[in-house]
Formats: sequence, C-alpha cells, structure tokens
Amino acid sequence: MNHSPRTRTAVSCALLVAALGAGVTACGSDGNPLSAKPYDAADEISFNGPTEAGKPADPDKPLEITADDDGRITDVTAQDSAGRYVAGELSADGSRWHNTAPLAANAHYTVTVTIEDDDGSPGRKVLVFDTSKPTSKKRLNVTFGPDAGQYGVGQPITAQLDQEIKDKGQRAVVERALRVDSVPAVQGSWYWVSNKELHYRPKDYWPAHSTVQVHSNLDGVRISDRLWGGKSKPLKITIGDRIEAVTDASAHQLTFYQNGKVIKQVPVTTGKPGFETRNGVKVVLEKQYFVRMRGVTVGIAEGSSDSYDLPVYYATRVTWSGEYVHAAPWSVGSQGYANVSHGCTGMSTGNAEWFFDHIHEGDIVKVVNSNGDPMEPFGNGFGDWNVDWTKWRTGSSLTAGTSDGPPPADAGRLQPTAV
Repeated sequence: MNHSPRTRTAVSCALLVAALGAGVTACGSDGNPLSAKPYDAADEISFNGPTEAGKPADPDKPLEITADDDGRITDVTAQDSAGRYVAGELSADGSRWHNTAPLAANAHYTVTVTIEDDDGSPGRKVLVFDTSKPTSKKRLNVTFGPDAGQYGVGQPITAQLDQEIKDKGQRAVVERALRVDSVPAVQGSWYWVSNKELHYRPKDYWPAHSTVQVHSNLDGVRISDRLWGGKSKPLKITIGDRIEAVTDASAHQLTFYQNGKVIKQVPVTTGKPGFETRNGVKVVLEKQYFVRMRGVTVGIAEGSSDSYDLPVYYATRVTWSGEYVHAAPWSVGSQGYANVSHGCTGMSTGNAEWFFDHIHEGDIVKVVNSNGDPMEPFGNGFGDWNVDWTKWRTGSSLTAGTSDGPPPADAGRLQPTAV
C-alpha cells in the first residue's frame, strides 16, 4: 500500500511504548497514532466523475465514491462553492457512498472523502470538479413569505412557486432544497397546500424571541427534463413574545396571555346564531385602524334585517373572509353576556384600542366553545395550527409516512470527521 511507512511508524510506536514500560504513554504528542496527519488516500478510492482537466460532470448522473478492499469510507462531505451541502448515503460496510440529493448545474464542487485502512489509520482525499450548464432555460422561481420583520409565534413560512409541481419525485427535489433554520433550532416541516404553494411550521409554536432564516438551494438544480431551479431571495424574520388571545365564546370573555401569563381579560361578544364565530386557532393577518364593514361583502342581502354598513375602528384581521377582533361600541351592553355579532369578536372602543396596541401579525387568536365551524386549515388565512402534527407531516413529500423526526435529507447528511 502507498502509505506503508505510516503503518510501520504506528507499529514502532507501540513497540517503543511496551519497551519503556507503563510509565511512558506516548511517542507522539498525545500517544495516539490516529492523531497524525491523514495519509493521501487517492489510490484507495474510485470516483465516477470526470478525471480529465476541464471536463464537466453531468449533474443528472449520480455521484458515486467507492473504496478498495483495503479501506473503508468513514465520512464524505460534498459542498459547492455557494456552501450548499449534498445529502448522501454511506453503505453499512463503508465500501460505497452516493448522493441522495441532486447536484446543481454549472456549479463547482469540493468533495472530501475520509477513509480508514485495515490498521485503523486515517486517510483523506479531496476531489474537485465542475458540473455542466443546464440544458434548458426554463426555471422554477420561489418567493418566500412573509416580508422580513418581526412576527408572533404562530407565523407560518410560505413558499410560492411560479409553476405547478405535481409529480411526487419533483416535489421531493423542490422541498429538499427549501431550507428553514431557526435559533434556537426546532423541529418543523413543509406542507404542500397546493401544486404552487407550501407552508412551513414547527411542531409547536416558534419559541419566543427566536430568529428564523429561510433560503432556497434550488438554483441550478434539475427538477425535470425541461425545468431547473432558479435563484430566490432569502428571508429572515424574528419572533417576538408569545402572545395568545383566547376567546371563550360561551363565557363571552377574551383572555390575553403574554409568555404564558394572563395580562388582561376583556368582555366580548361573538357571532350570534347563524353567524357563529369559527372555532380554533387563527393567526393575525393584519391590523387596520379603520375598516368600512358591509354585510354585502359576506353574502348578506342589502336591506335585509341582518344588513349592516358600519365604520369600524381598531380592527385586527384573522381571516380573509372578514373575521376581525374590533371595537363595537354599539354592542357594549351585550359584551360579556350575549353573542350578537355577525361573526367578529367585538369589544368596547377602549379595550379594542388596548388590544390593537398589544397584538401583532403572527400572534395567536384562538376561539373555544363556539357553535361555529372549525377554522379552515388553508385558504382563509393561517389555520395551519388546527392540523395536528402527525397529519401535518403527511403533507410533506419528505416526511410523509416516516416516524416523528427530522426530514430524511437532514438525518442522512454526513458531517466531517475530525482527524
């Protein structure tokens, strides 16, 4: 083998230690021959990429690295010049590694292979290659939401695609490239709401005062024969206090929690029979100081007994169909006693102003003990938290059908080994 002098050195060290007795524990800096600089393992591994200078690799073909009979692969790290890692899988016996995520086109890759010989000595080989340019000009672009800023603990991350992705395999390629990282780290998953929209949320609400960063690794990645990933703008948001406003429709009371502590209780009125307020968890979508509310916008015939056209102040929106928490001075006599609204949660002007000043986009607004329908999971705001975690994971192309844990792309990534 080409590193036999290193093997002899390790053996000589062991003999020297035995000869000098128990009082001597090392012949190197720490007595461990494995702490020595790794030998060049070029002759012990095979690489299926191009070896000719200047010849690019085909990104559509799998990347495969194998060890000869005298060695065992212990670690492989493949990374492009943009810092994107390539997920891979190592065989149980260490004889073969291959990528499980696609390579990007028109990219420069550095692959570090760590190997171990029969004597346990570590070797290393660094492979460098480029991939060819995409054969198609058609790109899939992704836009992340919400806008950068601070949000409440219930704010989902959204990814809007500019083209439909229906195929399960192609969805897996796209989803694997959409990265969400938070500090502190939490378990989360994407859910395919439609062929062009994904939502990401943690198992539980975001931790208060956490930071969430989102980016796409799709640029240059082949999705199908005629479609490649395009560039996307990354997103960073921060999370504020844990704010939860819980309305008990039967008790006609709203309780405002901040980081688990009750801050204020407010008498309210919610939807009357036929217009019951939706049960479940909603997320604040926006705040508007003034809104003109008209019954015709929610299907109430103008001139009917339920028709209304009102100026409304301190309006906090929780559904796109028109459910708000707002000032309702006309119903103060019923607040705390009866439900008389057309579906919104109404309170006095003073309480509504306080609520408006203390609630934020992304905060949780929850309704319990209403006779209304459940909040829709999607399409009418953010009802994402009404989907239990087990079912949520079935909406992912990566975690569907797997046990509770990180996506396979994360769990399978090999990290560099210190030698």
